[in-house]
Amino acid sequence: MLTDDERQEIEEEIHHCARREGASIEALKVVQRHRGWVSDEAIQDIAKFLGMSAEELDSVATFYNLIYRRPVGRHVILICNSVSCWVMGYDHVLNALMMRLGIALGETTEDNRFTLLPVPCLGICNEAPALMIDGDLHTNLDAGKVERMLEGYV
Repeated sequence: MLTDDERQEIEEEIHHCARREGASIEALKVVQRHRGWVSDEAIQDIAKFLGMSAEELDSVATFYNLIYRRPVGRHVILICNSVSCWVMGYDHVLNALMMRLGIALGETTEDNRFTLLPVPCLGICNEAPALMIDGDLHTNLDAGKVERMLEGYV
């Protein structure tokens, strides 16, 4: 069930749209901001609130790669796996992250501190390889920078 705060925030987003279902992405973001991810139950509740079917909303949620459909850690690492990042050393950065965190892509550390996810592009190809943690962009990475970078996220 949606909380009163979630409903209020979603209503604010609806006012910016011609139709209620036009606020679907923003409604998903609202729930994710409050809960950390969007469960199947939340999909059903949001869909009902927006006047959509759960299947329609789920197709939006699964298409948009920044909506998390399963629990994630406190800090989500989105590592760019575009061609530019591959050419500039993505594999070294990814390996350093996996070794340091003890997880593979799509996994969360045992302490729920980090989740490591691939993202098709961060749009910063001229400073590849790049990744984003909680909205913070990190560029021109190499394996040596990984440890220092992670220390800032407790």
